[in-house]
Amino acid sequence: MMRIRLLSACAAPALIAALSAPAHAQETPATPEQEESTYDANEVVITAQGRAQVLADVPLAVSAISAETLQQSGATDIRQLNQVAPSLLVSSTGSEANGSARIRGIGTVGDNPGLESSVAVFIDGVYRSRSGIGLNELGEIERIEVLRGPQGTLFGRNASAGLINIVSKAPSPDFEAGGEATYGNYDHLRLSGYLNVPLGDTLAGRIDGVYVKRDGFYQDVTNDTDINNRNRYFVRGQLQFEPSSDLTVRLIGDYTKREEDCCGAVYANSDINQFIGGLNDPAQNNIVRVLRDLGQPMAAFTDPYSRDLYVSPGRSYAGTTEDWGASLQVDWNLGGATLTSITAYRDYRSDQGSDTDYSYVDILYRAADGNSSRQFKTFSQELRLQGTAFNETLDWLIGGYYADEDLTVTDNLRFGNQYGRFATCRIISGGGLAALYSPTSPGCLAARPAAFGAASPIIYAAFDRLDGINDRGSTRDEYFQNSRNWALFTHNIVHVAKGLDLTLGLRYTNERKRFNATFGNDNVACTQNQAALLPLRPVASLTAVVDGILALSCQGNSTAELNGVSINDERTEDEFTGTAVLSYKPMDDLLIYGSYSRGYKAGGFNLDRSALKAPIAPFGGQAGAQALVSNLQFDPEIVNAFEIGAKYSTGPFSLNVAAFRQEFKNFQLNTFNGTVFLVQNVNGCSSGLNGGDLDQSKFPTAPNYNAAAATTGSCSGDDVTYGVLSQGIEIEASLVPARDVRIGLGLTYSDTKYREDLVGNASGAPLDQALRKLPGDNLSNAPEFVTTASFAWTPELGGSGLSGLVYFDTRMTSDYNTGSDLFPQKEQDGYVLMNGRIGIRGRDERWAIELWAQNLLNQDYTQVAFNSPFQEGAAGAPFTDPQYPGGRQIFSAYLAEPRTYGVTLRTRF
Repeated sequence: MMRIRLLSACAAPALIAALSAPAHAQETPATPEQEESTYDANEVVITAQGRAQVLADVPLAVSAISAETLQQSGATDIRQLNQVAPSLLVSSTGSEANGSARIRGIGTVGDNPGLESSVAVFIDGVYRSRSGIGLNELGEIERIEVLRGPQGTLFGRNASAGLINIVSKAPSPDFEAGGEATYGNYDHLRLSGYLNVPLGDTLAGRIDGVYVKRDGFYQDVTNDTDINNRNRYFVRGQLQFEPSSDLTVRLIGDYTKREEDCCGAVYANSDINQFIGGLNDPAQNNIVRVLRDLGQPMAAFTDPYSRDLYVSPGRSYAGTTEDWGASLQVDWNLGGATLTSITAYRDYRSDQGSDTDYSYVDILYRAADGNSSRQFKTFSQELRLQGTAFNETLDWLIGGYYADEDLTVTDNLRFGNQYGRFATCRIISGGGLAALYSPTSPGCLAARPAAFGAASPIIYAAFDRLDGINDRGSTRDEYFQNSRNWALFTHNIVHVAKGLDLTLGLRYTNERKRFNATFGNDNVACTQNQAALLPLRPVASLTAVVDGILALSCQGNSTAELNGVSINDERTEDEFTGTAVLSYKPMDDLLIYGSYSRGYKAGGFNLDRSALKAPIAPFGGQAGAQALVSNLQFDPEIVNAFEIGAKYSTGPFSLNVAAFRQEFKNFQLNTFNGTVFLVQNVNGCSSGLNGGDLDQSKFPTAPNYNAAAATTGSCSGDDVTYGVLSQGIEIEASLVPARDVRIGLGLTYSDTKYREDLVGNASGAPLDQALRKLPGDNLSNAPEFVTTASFAWTPELGGSGLSGLVYFDTRMTSDYNTGSDLFPQKEQDGYVLMNGRIGIRGRDERWAIELWAQNLLNQDYTQVAFNSPFQEGAAGAPFTDPQYPGGRQIFSAYLAEPRTYGVTLRTRF
């Protein structure tokens, strides 16, 4: 097995490089921390602790995927790492710009840019603000490392669940060039190439480029177009200057652009989830009846895996993403120590239109006009100094990190041109006025009897105002957040005795975030209805209809009262994190270790104004909105992690085993409940709540859930403890049973769940009742069992110099829930995915032709299921379903990609 050089200076948890075929040794001039001349060519050498070490000697956990494995598996972005890293799950939902990565079942849910990622992404040592940025094309990659467990004592940015470190191929002193062309189904065309040129004795340059175009796998029947297409290009240029063996300077600049329509969703039915039951039946669910009567084709509810969408006429998912930046890395051997400096600037901007309700009926949309965007501008500086002391008894490292980031979010979420009629029909069809339901009549009312007594004229006037809310809402909302953080850290290895090492790391982080927002809105019906109806709300017989009209008039706090209003806030955090590892080698081929780590993810602000308050009472003007700004804050996520492990390695066979336990306090959860995005910290209560926080299925005396949970679901702040537990075992093995044959195997068992008694923050306040299914259940997108396997055979073909390639990898996943509120309609059955590639290669692999398939078995499954926006029908007879925790909510789903296949031609010289 050739050496795999892992050049990152970062703390890591245990490594399984062997899920992959070997990487070719990189011919980049070695810096002092990369010296490997003393190692056997069959040993995997890493620098995961900031120094070159044989993999079998590293008492930490990381999955390393080589360039060759990336090529064989067809991986072009981090989502495809799922096939070779069993503890990792990467998915994308409403925008590919905001994909979510999870490690050991822990990750950040949803598309809210105010939340940082539990799994951080670094590319060439530079932190990327959100993990979805790794879904871009990556160009020529040397390797990718997936670090499991909390990180912080070496990398620039803290991460509470893990880290994905991507290392691109650096310039080398020899001339190299190559390229590949791929064509596949969905009219998929991918062209890539690279050129490496020596520019003298001390300077080399390299350029990589990728162009991709592909039709979408959804078909928009309404507008006769495809959705979830690909149209992107990427270019990266590098210069590497090495005036002496003691100094290396690497300059990198890159640019990515994507112009794509993303991301469509289908209605979930019993083909996706058995618990959907009669939810999509217009005879049982009034909301489906309303959609049908306003034009929704019923075919949308019957065959989701046809991937036919019925987008509202004139609406679009078109979007543009641009990502560019530069970094300068300097490695300087000062004699007694080595200094590393990484200076970087990143500018990322993405805007995306959407038919936000995902139906033919025009309820909610974001125009594809550039006014719905998010932009990150980030400057960062990292410094590390490392060396040895006390006759090499101590390997020491100290460092510092500084980052300043401006996040700007603009939003133009607006009601569609059928929203008013949809809203009034929704009220009429499911309430006491159901007999008057008439979708073609004003206010959806066939008649207007004096059903509300003397208040009837006021109520009906409010209906008429609601009926007229079409193409109203946000004109332009702007959110601005400045995040400034700095940290000091140290990471040291003490060689206590032969074979016995103690690793100690510590980090101090100071985080400050400043937030302000300005709102624009033209929905005057909301404030008019508030003024007319709030005086009637205390009348018991009118409360329900008043609340219904106000909620739909002011849905998502879309009120004209906020027009021109600004709010601001600031928060500061100081945190210590660290790690301690004790490892021992009783024999050359065996390593055992135990570790403790404390991790941290910063708190922040929910960048969604719907979180300010419920859409009933008015704000009270500028001062009222400012008084509620604290509702947008959420606290930092803290994790205490424990791990024991063992590694056994004897040439062609290696086996790594790790057992872990991770306890998360203030776990940051982002949930869309069908109306608003909730961002809430989740904690446990050490004293029992006696069912006070539970839903109907666990608290059967309540009709749908424990209505008193606002008081019974709380506890004293002194009793608050961690609310999420992730524990399990990871087994990874590699085997070379014969020449040119390599087998990799992986198994992760992860019991990642909420505690039995949950509260909503560190003070012990009740959990929001939209999350009433959580106590005692597994987290979303956290399967208990995942297995992976890979097989690579590269036989010589006679004496011609030709060789063959046969490669397969597979991932088997057990059942899991895809929704963060854990509604049973969002369950996903277990499934098996398989990729394959066969080909023939020329002498020294100067050329190759390969046939490939992704999702070879054409497995249908859901990435994420969610509450269809604003599409919850009325509860009650004749609809009954003990599996449903209240109401008649319709569900939508983001589907995974179907089978893709094609041919790739590759050459290099």
